[in-house]
Amino acid sequence: MHETERIKNRWEGGEKLAERLSAYARRPEVVVLALPRGGVPVGFSIAQALEVPLDVILVRKLGVPGNEEFAMGAITSDGVYVLQSDVVRNFDISAKIVEATVHRKLLELAQREKLYRAGRPALELDGRTAIVVDDGLATGSTMLAAIRAIRKAGAARLVVAVPVVAPDAMRRIQSQVDEVIFLIAPEPFYAVGRWYEDFGQTSDDEVVELLDRAAKLPTQKELRKNTV
Repeated sequence: MHETERIKNRWEGGEKLAERLSAYARRPEVVVLALPRGGVPVGFSIAQALEVPLDVILVRKLGVPGNEEFAMGAITSDGVYVLQSDVVRNFDISAKIVEATVHRKLLELAQREKLYRAGRPALELDGRTAIVVDDGLATGSTMLAAIRAIRKAGAARLVVAVPVVAPDAMRRIQSQVDEVIFLIAPEPFYAVGRWYEDFGQTSDDEVVELLDRAAKLPTQKELRKNTV
């Protein structure tokens, strides 16, 4: 895709990424891990095309107090987090505030995990190849937190796949994983949504529905049976 071309929607982004990920199709060690919420439609498209299981990796942005949309870092549901030290320093954010923010986000993540998984166990990652998916990377903080958690869980190979990525974020991510697959890395970047024709919000209901559909696919049912 040309860097000025926009992606139609998350589904198209996943379909086009799947074409570039065809070498991973139907491989028993491969799993797709999507970052909710926007990464789940992308991840579902990829997992369906490659005929591999889909799961989620729960991550939340750690917002700057008073400006929650501005990230000072990110945290996963198992407590792995990354901080952007320059943001913490520039906004003079104390360790106490960071700790309180982390605690609050962990509670939110626990609620979301319960909702999304609906009692299903997480997929086993030890020794597997994880294709980690989101609908785009702006700063890369949430993806970095996800990468650390997946490494901690024992994944043998990590591939990040996103439709659109900021060049700076791509450079941060590339050194942390085995491969980065993307469609466009526009510069100037502006924002992830700028590069989609349709960037409507993905709802919790849609995430639950897609994960439920994915869990009923033969490849995923077999893998869960073997890991429970």
